Order: sequence, then structure tokens, then C-alpha cells
Amino acid sequence: MNRMPAPGHPRLPEVLLYAILFLFFFQLIADFVEAIYAFGLLGASIPPEILAVLFLFSPLALLFMPRKFPDWLLLLSGELFFLSRAAETLLDTRGRMLVSGAGVSAVLILLPGLLWRWGRLPRSASLPALGGLALSVGAAILLRALGSGSDLSTLGDFQALGWALALIGGLLLPIELKRKSGVSSAAVKPSAGFGRLAGLSLGLMAALTLLYFAFTSLNVISRWTGASYLLVVGLAALALGFFAVQFLGRSFTRLRLSPGSLFSWSSLFVLALVLTILPHQIAFPSAPSDYPFYEPAVGWRPYLSLVLLLLLFPLLLLDLGLYAQEVVALQPSPRALGGAFCLAALFLLVMIFAHVFTTVYAYIPLVGPFFRDKFWQVHLVLGLALLLPLPLARREAASAPGAAPALAAGPVLLGLGAFLAAWLTAARPAPPPLGAASLRVLTYNVQQGYSEFGLKNFDGQLELIVAQTPDLVGLQESDTNRIAGGNSDLVRYFADRLDMHSYYGPKTVPGTFGIALLSRYPIQNPHTFYMYSEGEQTAAIWAQINVEGNTFNVLVTHLGNGGPIVQQQAILGEVAGLENVILMGDFNFRPDTDQYRITTDLLDDAWLLRWPSGLDDRGVDPDQRIDYIFVSPGTQVLDARYLLCPASDHPAELVEIGW
Repeated sequence: MNRMPAPGHPRLPEVLLYAILFLFFFQLIADFVEAIYAFGLLGASIPPEILAVLFLFSPLALLFMPRKFPDWLLLLSGELFFLSRAAETLLDTRGRMLVSGAGVSAVLILLPGLLWRWGRLPRSASLPALGGLALSVGAAILLRALGSGSDLSTLGDFQALGWALALIGGLLLPIELKRKSGVSSAAVKPSAGFGRLAGLSLGLMAALTLLYFAFTSLNVISRWTGASYLLVVGLAALALGFFAVQFLGRSFTRLRLSPGSLFSWSSLFVLALVLTILPHQIAFPSAPSDYPFYEPAVGWRPYLSLVLLLLLFPLLLLDLGLYAQEVVALQPSPRALGGAFCLAALFLLVMIFAHVFTTVYAYIPLVGPFFRDKFWQVHLVLGLALLLPLPLARREAASAPGAAPALAAGPVLLGLGAFLAAWLTAARPAPPPLGAASLRVLTYNVQQGYSEFGLKNFDGQLELIVAQTPDLVGLQESDTNRIAGGNSDLVRYFADRLDMHSYYGPKTVPGTFGIALLSRYPIQNPHTFYMYSEGEQTAAIWAQINVEGNTFNVLVTHLGNGGPIVQQQAILGEVAGLENVILMGDFNFRPDTDQYRITTDLLDDAWLLRWPSGLDDRGVDPDQRIDYIFVSPGTQVLDARYLLCPASDHPAELVEIGW
């Protein structure tokens, strides 16, 4: 076996290059998958744009490479990668899909190319890469915290951050490639078969995928469990700081982890991952008579698993570093790397599909229903893929003696900054106004933050909401805390900027399309219950607010396609006998249906209370509407408006209630 080059102290340009590279990978893969999903969302079907996933198979090109990996290909791939990240945020959804896909395609050639070069350099690049990975994770968490769950560097004027980093990365890459190889390509002979290389590459991809799915977007984990976002960020920041100090900032002599020891710790991490998700995976009854079905209480044990999960998550960095180190030690040919990374990319694609199918199973022919209630199993498979190649490793993780105290400071500061950012940007609702004589209620299907024209439009929708100065906001299709939604937290983004209390409703684990409630008044006794469904799972929020001594029972829902009458009957059964009911949402039925008739037998349509003819004073007659606000009989409606705006594919409805 060829001897590994002696390590040395990392240089700042190397570390910064790898930090930008990994950060951009997480950003581009998130935007790529989100853009593809957006086309399916807009058409409620499998879009032809799904063929863009073929970008993931760019390592196939390496099968036709000679024994040497040419520097010009590395340079071309890298510069295309950085250019893609700079350009993609400026484009519409289709352009973003194509350009971010090209960037992901480029990095899947660049990464194996860099691994190939590592074994031919006069010193190891493992420590700079590991340090860069830690910095990228800290930076990703910080950018999400600053953007209230959305990556700040993709928003408005802050896109300049991405452009600046792309420029720096583009300048550093040729400098890195100028380092001359210390080993002749002719003298290099592979030291193991393809199976071992493929297994190690699979483990490397599993670590990257887990970081992408959740640990670079901690708002995702908060929405899995309902745990405080500030707590989640704080624990992760603490763990990342400890990792940086222990494994980057001092000699590794006393901190060596054998593959066996790392396997044990990583197994504990995977167990914590499954035990964090599984209690929130609801086993839905099959009989309609068992509904409405209230979300079961989970107790305190899953939150212990959550704490353990967050404290152990930096093991992903060590696992990834060990796999990269082992791949380098095998001295594989470009063709072998291309084959191994093709298999790893196929695994990534399967995991992406599996993750998305746990929500959209009702729209996927044949295989879709299999993925219902399988969210935890997707992550179990990822965890097993992370663990199983570890016995193939022969070296110690983080065993290089070189240490860089200054390098450790970066992740520590980024983690601290993320915690402060999460605290500073959090909503701070003002005390409820005294002497209020009305309540302004808004219901809005925000189509996962996309406009009527298919453009990502968080700020346009927020502008519409702000202009109406509502006291209550019911949101539908707001469950963006998934890879299909770019791991963005639309509800947190709105709540933080409106300084409103919020209740997210169904957690993301059960695969329910999202509903949420925002309120200027404290939200009391919030609950989520589910309705019977033969297709997509639906739910409703039920909470109370108190305004000037009046207690309102507020419900928000989004029924399935066609507004199934069994679902509306379940909701009406819950509100029967209640006073001061406000029932709002996207009901997916029109005023000429049986569902509407049974609803108005119990409640009043707020629109008709204000405009009995159905036509308002501006000539708006929403006779084909499916978005409603229903209220208890006798409710005084001061005003009602449908806000026809392309910020979403649905109009918002605003109703002002008096007393």
C-alpha cells in the first residue's frame, strides 16, 4: 500500500476553499431539488422537469477518463460550480433548476477529482477539508438563523454574500490546483477492489445527505419535533464548537478514534436519529369512524433523544472525513472513482425521491402509497448507509498530528453567531392592544411560498399580509421545512417579521400538507387533529384566543382534493356547540356543493354576512371560491374582502369581526 503523505498545518486559503465548496454544495442541491418539486407543485403531477435529476449522474463522464485526472477538468468543473451558485438566485424557477443542477453536476466531478489529487500531493489535504466542512456547516446554520429558517444569502440584497463567496472560491481554486503532485501517476497502483471503494463512497454520500437533509437547516429538526428552534440551534452550536476545539484545535494524539470506536459512537447517533423521529410518526387509523384523530402526546423521552442527536451530529463530519481519507488511501483511478460516485449519486437520488414521496405519495402512481408514514425509515436507511461502510475503514479518524487552534475558532464563532441570530430575529409580539373593538382575520393559501407564476415569493406574500394588518392569519400549504421546500421555514419567516405568535400545526414527520396559525394575541390550548383521508393526509388546527374578554375558537384547515365531505363533517362535529367560532382555510369545495350546505347549516359564511348578494362594492363576486372564513351565527362582520393578487395562486380572504 502506498504511504500517505505527511500532514502539515493547514493554510487558510485551503480551508476557506473547502468551506465555500461544501457550503455551496448544500445550497445548490437544496435549490435544485426545490425547483424540480416546484414544477410538480404547480401542476399537481409528476413534471417532465423531473428529468433534470440526470444532472446527478455527471460522474459517468469519468468512466471515459485516462489514468490521470487533468487539472483543466478540475478547474473547469470548479469554476462552473462557483459561477452556478452566483447566478442561480437571479433566475426564475426553471432557470434556477437548470443552473443549480449544472452546479451540482459540476461538483460531483470536482469532488472525486480533488480526492484523486489528495493522494498525489506532498502532504495530506484531510485536515483543511475537515476544517472547511466544519466551517461550511456552521456558516449554513448561521445563514439560516439570520434568515429565520431561510438562507440569508439567497434573499434580496444579501445575495451579494453568495456572489462574494463565489468570487473568492473561483480565485482560490486555481491557486490550489497549482500545488504540484508529489507522486507520479504511473507509479500509482490501486490497493483494493472496486467494491471497497464503492462502499466508502456510499458512506461519504450518506454523511453529506444527512447534513443536507437536516443538520445544515436546523429549523427542519425543530419542525420534526415541535422543539424550540433556539434550543435546537444552541445545542448544535455547542456540539460543533466542542468538535472544533477537540478535533481541529489541538493535537489528535489523545483523541484518536479507531474505526470500531467511531462505529460505536455513530451507531448511537443513528439510534438517536431514529428515536427522535419515530415517536412523531403517527400510525393513522384506517376506519373513518376513528376520526377526527388528535395528534398523540409523545412524552419527554423523544426530547432526550433529540438532545443526544444534536450533541452527536458532528460525528457526521468525522465519518465523512474518515471515508474521504480511506478513498484517498486506495489511490483509485479516475474511472474507478467515476463508477463509485455514480453509485453514490444514485443512492442520493433514491433518498431524495424517498424523502419527497413521504409527503406526495398520493400523487405518485404505484409506488407512492408505499412511502406513506415511512419518513423515519428513510432516515434509518440513511443512517445504515452511514454505518455499514465503517468496517471497511482501516485508519483512525482524525489521526493526523497537525492541529490549528486558529482553525477551531471559526466553527465556534459561527455557532455562537447562529445562536445569537436565532435569538435576535425571533418574533417578539407586542402586548395585546387594549380596548380593541374588532378582530381582523386573514386566511391565505401561500402555495409553499410560490406565486401564481411559479416564482418563489416569500416577500411578496409577506407584503400582502402586512398591508392588511391582520390580528389572525391562517396559512395553508406552508410546510416548506422539507427538502421539497428547500428546507426553508416559511411560517417562521412570516412570524418573525410580523412579530406574531405562531402555531405550526402538524409536524412535518407525518407527511401532512402544512397549516399554521399566526396571532397578535397569545395562542391558547393549540391542538392538531387529523381527518380521514384516502389520499393526501389532511389536518386542522384548533386553538383559542382571548380578545377583550371574548374567547374565540379558531380553526384553520386545508381539505383534500375535492373537499371530501367526510373531512368537513369531522371538523363540523368538533365545532358543534362552540361559541365564537372562526373556521378558515382552503376547503377545496365551492358554494354549490353539499359540503358548503352542511357547513352553512351550522355556521355562517362571513362573506355573505357582509355582502348578502355575493357581490361587494368593488364588483368582486367570488362565486367559484374555495377559500372561506366561516363564523358562528350572530357574529358581527364589519368588512370582508377577497384580495386578488398573483403573490400566490389563491386569493387571500380578509374578514373584520366586531362586537
